[in-house]
Amino acid sequence: MAFIEQEASEKAEEIDAKAEEEFNLERGCLVQTQRLKIMAYYKKKEKQIEQQKKSQMSTMRNQARLKVPRARNDLISELLNDAKPRLSRIGADPVFYQGLLDKLVLQGLLRLLEPVVIVRRRPQDLLLVEAAVQKAIPQYTTVSHKRVEVQVDRGVQLATDAAGGVEVYSGDQRIMVSNTLESRLDLLSWQKMPEIRKALFGASASRKFFI
Repeated sequence: MAFIEQEASEKAEEIDAKAEEEFNLERGCLVQTQRLKIMAYYKKKEKQIEQQKKSQMSTMRNQARLKVPRARNDLISELLNDAKPRLSRIGADPVFYQGLLDKLVLQGLLRLLEPVVIVRRRPQDLLLVEAAVQKAIPQYTTVSHKRVEVQVDRGVQLATDAAGGVEVYSGDQRIMVSNTLESRLDLLSWQKMPEIRKALFGASASRKFFI
């Protein structure tokens, strides 16, 4: 009887040991599986964070690249706006201004090539523009081999506080050549923009041509 009880006890202990071994093995597998899942999760998180950092850095670099040309354009616009009020000083020299009006009127006639032309000017420039017209007509005829009738508009005029120059219209007023000093400055600044940028900011290392 004692032998049977001892054998049963040993068998029970063997079963318990085997069960505990299987439990520990299963627990170890479960722990390892969870550890791998956790490691994979954090590795994925690290990649996401790294990708976010790269994306943020790229965005910041792009924003910085955009700010530089924007700041340069703002500076150029500011300089041109500062230059416009100084255009009025040109009219302070009557001899120089008369010569300039002569050229602006003649250029307007040659660009239009119309039989009838209307010239608009500042109120204070009436006599100067009339003199420019009288000088321009024979020069126009010589160059174009055409006749032209030029009317100095006494009704519609440029603003008194404009810098100067003229606007030249076709007889039906459908075509206009703006030869005011302000428009000439705008045209010149556009044509000379590469030189202006180079003088202000130096030669561009990234491109050789300005568009």
